[in-house]
Amino acid sequence: MAAEPSEPLSDSDLLARHVAGETDAFGELVRRHRDRLWAVALRTLGDREEAADAVQDALVSAFRAAHTFRGQSAVTTWLHRITVNACLDRVRKAATRKTSPVDNTERFEQLLEPHESAEAPAERQDLHRELLAALATLPAEQRAALVLVDMQGYPVAEAARILDVPTGTVKSRCARGRARLAPLLTHLRSEADEPTAGRNRTPRASVPPASGPRDAGTSDPAAVKGGGGRT
Repeated sequence: MAAEPSEPLSDSDLLARHVAGETDAFGELVRRHRDRLWAVALRTLGDREEAADAVQDALVSAFRAAHTFRGQSAVTTWLHRITVNACLDRVRKAATRKTSPVDNTERFEQLLEPHESAEAPAERQDLHRELLAALATLPAEQRAALVLVDMQGYPVAEAARILDVPTGTVKSRCARGRARLAPLLTHLRSEADEPTAGRNRTPRASVPPASGPRDAGTSDPAAVKGGGGRT
C-alpha cells in the first residue's frame, strides 16, 4: 500500500526548523510568501530595483532574526511587517513630496477600476505607472497603509498587525491617503465613467499584479534579488 502523502509543514514549523538548523526550511518560506512580499514592496516603493533590494533586506533580516519570533502573530504577518519596515526605511531616505489633502474619502480602489478592452494590456500598464507615481507623493505611513488595505486586500485588522499600529490609525492613514490621491487620479475615474462600446469593468477593482521573483527556491534569502525582475 502506498504511503499517504504527509501534510505540508506550517509556516511556524518551517521557521522553527530553520532556527534548529534545517537548511531548506527558510527557502520554503520564501517560496510561499515571496510573491506577496514582492507586490507590497513594489507598490510601496514604485521601483523594481528598490523593491528587490527591500525584499532582499527584509528576508535577510528575517533569516537572521528568526530565533526572536515568539508566535504572537502569524509568520506571514511577521514577514510582511519586516518587509514594510524595510520599504519605509527606504521611503524615508528619499526626498518627500507634498500634496494638499482634499475632502474626499472615496475608497482608493474606486478610482482604479481597470477596463477590459482590446487595449487593456496597454491601459493597465499606463494605469500602473500613474498609480505608482501618485503613490510616491504620499507620506510613507499613508502609502504603506493604502498598499496593504486597498491594493493587497488585507483586512484593516491584519494591516494594523503588520504595521504594528491600532486599527483606527490604519483607517485614518488610508482616509488621508485617499484624499491626497483623489485629485491626482480623478482623470482616471472620469475616463472609467465614459460609456464605451465593448468596454466592461471588472467586478472588483484591482491593479495589475506585480510580477515578482518566482525562481528563488533556496534557503539563501539573497536569491530573491536576482529574481526580482529588475529592469
